[in-house]
Amino acid sequence: MNAAAVNLLRFLQIPKQCIIPIYQRTYSWTDQQCELLWNDILRVGSDSNIPTHFVGSFVHIQDNPAVVLAGLPQCMVIDGQQRMTTISLLLLAIANEIKARGDEFQVNETTVINSNYIINSYLINQNEQGNDRFKLILTQSDKETYLSLLQSYPTPKDYSIRIVENYEYFQDKLKEVELSEIFKGIQKLMVVEIALDRTVDNPQLIFESLNSTGLELSQADLIRNFILMGMQPDLQRRIYDQYWYPMEVLFGHAEYSSYFDRFMRDYLTIKINRIPNISNVHKEFKYYSSSSENREIEIIVADIYKYAKYFVNMVLGKETNPSLKAAFESINQLKVDVIYPFLLQVYNDYQSEVIKEDEFLEILNLLESYIFRRAICGIPTNSMNKTFATLYKEIDKENYLESLKAVFIIKDSYRKFPTNEEFMRNLTSKDVYNFRNRNYLLSKLENSQLEKEPVNLDKYSIEHILPQNPNLSDAWKADLGEKWKDIQSKYLHTIGNLTFTGYNSELSDKSFTEKRDLVGGFRNSGLFLNSHLRDLSIWNEAEIIHRANLLADIAKDVWMYPNVEDSVLQKYVDAFSSKVVVVSEYDLTQYRHMNEWRLDKYADLKERILNLAPGITEQFNKHYIVFRTPNESNFVCIVPQKGRLRVTLPTKFEDIKDPLNLCSDIENFGYWGGGQCVLFGIKEDDNLDFALELIRQSFESVLSD
Repeated sequence: MNAAAVNLLRFLQIPKQCIIPIYQRTYSWTDQQCELLWNDILRVGSDSNIPTHFVGSFVHIQDNPAVVLAGLPQCMVIDGQQRMTTISLLLLAIANEIKARGDEFQVNETTVINSNYIINSYLINQNEQGNDRFKLILTQSDKETYLSLLQSYPTPKDYSIRIVENYEYFQDKLKEVELSEIFKGIQKLMVVEIALDRTVDNPQLIFESLNSTGLELSQADLIRNFILMGMQPDLQRRIYDQYWYPMEVLFGHAEYSSYFDRFMRDYLTIKINRIPNISNVHKEFKYYSSSSENREIEIIVADIYKYAKYFVNMVLGKETNPSLKAAFESINQLKVDVIYPFLLQVYNDYQSEVIKEDEFLEILNLLESYIFRRAICGIPTNSMNKTFATLYKEIDKENYLESLKAVFIIKDSYRKFPTNEEFMRNLTSKDVYNFRNRNYLLSKLENSQLEKEPVNLDKYSIEHILPQNPNLSDAWKADLGEKWKDIQSKYLHTIGNLTFTGYNSELSDKSFTEKRDLVGGFRNSGLFLNSHLRDLSIWNEAEIIHRANLLADIAKDVWMYPNVEDSVLQKYVDAFSSKVVVVSEYDLTQYRHMNEWRLDKYADLKERILNLAPGITEQFNKHYIVFRTPNESNFVCIVPQKGRLRVTLPTKFEDIKDPLNLCSDIENFGYWGGGQCVLFGIKEDDNLDFALELIRQSFESVLSD
């Protein structure tokens, strides 16, 4: 490795070609980073007391000297591409601004700068031909756009948004300043050039450890680098062209990283059977790819590409089937991202013709109903990540839709599917006006009665039929009666009192009959939500309740409860009961610390324990939970504590195989559960695989006694 401080313009002036490898991220600086660079250049350019300004490092793999002697030196850029690209865009903008002004400018007594000087010195290798003419070659996503700007060609149809936006940003800024001041600032910029020797240095490790002063590397950047950097050039190019670049196009260049990170978390959830932290997706992928049964990286990347197409169809609105697209759009409005690991697997079954289109649509509607009913009933959402992470394994593929419906009906406690009665009761009393999914709810109700195209309600606003104004008019007080204030407080924001209108300001706080009869009022409205109001003469507590019940009755059919015949359902109930029997007057609700992440962790652990063997039972005691073997012997005891789930086992400490040294010997201490000998804890970020292995040892030990 050779490192040296060099002047930036001198670095660019030396004939060479800087190539951004295909494993690097696309250009991603925003106007925020451009503004910081611009302000720094403007400041140092106008201050004669500042001789130089450091802007970071350029790290590249240097060519073999024999190759350099044979032609133009090429530098594979490992770090610094964001700054290099941005400064090149600024220099190009300066060159074109000089040309637009039709003049040149003098930097000092001896140096006169014109457009050709900047382009020939810093942006092209004027003595070279073809592709070698360009000093900077970006990745495929950005290359065409940058070179079209450099050569004054038309911008390509699928252009790089960041390249164009930042070039235009500098164009606008340059119109406000003296060009000589900006160029003086650029002349003072310094970089540290770090040249790596491919035979000695490890570019992969250096890439991952660099702490750039620009944008932090996304998980997508790190994964792409991990996959592509170490490959032979031919394989690298094939995988990039065949899989990776098409994925970048699918996600959209500007938003690629954020959506791809989210997708990879969902993809890995499927593959490793747990939900990785989104900030650790790169590390989890490295572990998965090295431990996967099929370690051939091209097969793994092809699989990622397949699921990526499903993801963008669902999340980014690229589905071509109109019915499926509408269903995905409805689900997306609920903003429950944890559903997608499950949906990716179901979508794959649809593509593989395991299920038909009508079955897939019914599953999507079922999931939408499950999510929305729970939201209306105020059931905490923090358990749904585990529900959807494991739901696919509960489906009987021979009875796909039937088994999924049964699974939802059987779920209880915090994972339950609210019944019609629960849903309607909560819907009629809920503060819908301040509900996150208010517009979604009212829009779905409005369009539920239409057989043709849905009504676009974007131009409408929410209207309180009974006004919000606490100082109600005498007409309103007369309609509501003596308890008008209590009625307004109780029903104001409920669904019975809310509708859509395009005349919100005209209706305002007017009396009900005025709101009904005005131009644009309820009587003349074409909206379904206003149809019940057209012929009413009064709006009072009884009418609010009546309308709420009417809408709730419609809602139960819009967001349907799964329908399974009792005889069929009993088959699934019996199958589940063979795995778990709760034999106690207690339940999860009495444990003070069984909440938040501990509840999710316990649910996941419970499922794994019950799957160890048929006949295992779960028993709640006053202070702890035990799981028992089919012969009713305790083999694990769990106590929810503030910082962990405390797990104790009755197995002798010396008999437990514990290579990670997680366990403590508690044989001579008194712990709940009786005869406990081994203790360990499960914290929020802990992997349950090893915990289950310890519990499995205890189960087998107790069973053999």
